[in-house]
Amino acid sequence: MRWWTKAWFNNREEGEASVEIEREQAIRFIHDNIEKDVWLEEFYPKQMEIYHNAIEQTKEQLLMNRIG
Repeated sequence: MRWWTKAWFNNREEGEASVEIEREQAIRFIHDNIEKDVWLEEFYPKQMEIYHNAIEQTKEQLLMNRIG
């Protein structure tokens, strides 16, 4: 049996490419024994880097608006 994970960023209909995972990883995910961000960073590192950069930019903009 083969196990796969998939993610959707920015509400893209087609989502990201599926990634084959180990059975143990699937079980950990099913039982909520791994944090979502850790999971996504492991399998979709480029997308998560973009996500974290966007969060930081938003924080900076909010702080600038608050100060200014």
